[in-house]
Amino acid sequence: MKVLNVAEKNDTAKNLASIMSGGRSCMREGLSRFNKIYEFDFELQGRRCQMTMTSVSGHLLNYDFAASFRKWMSCSPAALFDCPVIKQCSTDYEPIMRTLEREARRCQMLVIWTDCDREGENIGFEIINVCRAVNPQLKVLRARFSEITPASVRRAVNNLVEPDGRASAAVDVRQELDLRIGAAFTRFQTLRLKQVFPARLADHLISYGSCQFPTLGFVVERYKAIQSFIPESFWKIKVSHMRPEGNVDFNWKRVRLFDEACCRALFERCCENSTATITHVQSKPKSKWRPVPLDTVELEKLASRKLRITAKETMKVAEKLYTQGLISYPRTETNIFPKELALAPLVQQQVNDPNWGAFAGRLLETGPNPRQGKKTDNAHPPIHPTK
Repeated sequence: MKVLNVAEKNDTAKNLASIMSGGRSCMREGLSRFNKIYEFDFELQGRRCQMTMTSVSGHLLNYDFAASFRKWMSCSPAALFDCPVIKQCSTDYEPIMRTLEREARRCQMLVIWTDCDREGENIGFEIINVCRAVNPQLKVLRARFSEITPASVRRAVNNLVEPDGRASAAVDVRQELDLRIGAAFTRFQTLRLKQVFPARLADHLISYGSCQFPTLGFVVERYKAIQSFIPESFWKIKVSHMRPEGNVDFNWKRVRLFDEACCRALFERCCENSTATITHVQSKPKSKWRPVPLDTVELEKLASRKLRITAKETMKVAEKLYTQGLISYPRTETNIFPKELALAPLVQQQVNDPNWGAFAGRLLETGPNPRQGKKTDNAHPPIHPTK
């Protein structure tokens, strides 16, 4: 039996093929130079199969209005809420679509390996529709996985399921709403405001996005707050005690004064009595909550605060680590580890690391026992290392 396997990105397809073939897959070119084809033999559902693994590059199809509604002056902006829309392949992605059509004609089964979230499910149905258009008898199954490791891939292959049409339909609704709302309000704003400000907006497009536009409001609000801020000078006293084993900095209870003369008077009193006397010592244990398992939002916040990199760059790096099999799927709302996920073997892989190996060893002494969060998307576990 010939089986066509399709992943969401070329790197994912390459790594999946390497794992499933034991590193013995053969590569050949597809009609898109960015999306290679990997071939190997594999036993699937008890049958010896010829596997073809290839990929798309994200969404293959996109919504657009019927041709008669695409010109701005062809209709009222309000008409865009009811006019027909079509889902079609852009010119840039036609080589990928032709590759899928060519390979689908030769196969009896299609296995979808796109990311296991709503967006991935929708991309999967785009692939299904393209392939079944040329081969209606094609049997379709879905591989569900959260990491690209041998164990995870083996588990996915042994538990192939039906694609989730409802998850894909939810994305279709969101895409259609984005198109209709964005196009209607963009046309309305641009045409209306050009009449009000013809000189200034003659060559400008006033774009509207259902997420971007409210966000712009927050940005403007913050900008106005910064512009209206009136800075005021202040003074403070800093006291340090130097000892061979280290310096001690004392905090002033008042923190700062906006009266220089008053602050200077207090400073001079300190200078006149330069020897301080400790009158009371109080000590108490300090504890810190363990972090909850890592989700996408927390990953982006930590990367911004500790590494000074943007959310976009963070996710770009995370996606690369994921496709290389180093971390689990990085787009997750879950901060609760499922009971069936064995954590000890994951920690065991880290014990020889020179930086955190000792810490990993201490975790294994009592067994990994992470603090659980309160959120789960029932799709992917929290982000964790896999190698």
